[in-house]
Amino acid sequence: MIEMRACLDVDDVDRAVVFYTEALDLKVGRRFDEAWVELIGGSCAIDLLGKRPGTEPFQGSGSERDYHRHWTPVHLDFVVQDIEAAVQRAQAVGAQLEQSIRDEPYGRLALMSDPFGHGFCLLEFKGLGYDEINKRQEK
Repeated sequence: MIEMRACLDVDDVDRAVVFYTEALDLKVGRRFDEAWVELIGGSCAIDLLGKRPGTEPFQGSGSERDYHRHWTPVHLDFVVQDIEAAVQRAQAVGAQLEQSIRDEPYGRLALMSDPFGHGFCLLEFKGLGYDEINKRQEK
């Protein structure tokens, strides 16, 4: 099996550590230097990478890092046991709830953003989780 890691550019690593450990109960694994911290406690490690605003993500990209709310086709989903409590905990350390919590066939979903502009979702599964979708289609 291939190991997966998620890497998030942030403009303030220490503030990001506080956010992700308090909002999602992740733990600091290794601190590689002042600009790179590994978070553990989920099914995938998250590396917080300190990158200054306005710097290019790669040479010749034609774009600059911007930590205002932005859209990207990739986001993280975090499965929680109690979505209301998880939303409140995340908001207490700077997250924004972008839409009301909504019911889906597989459970409840909250669309959120972190203080660094990244979108993420909180999921509270019900029944068979995503397999509830297949169960409904079989009927």
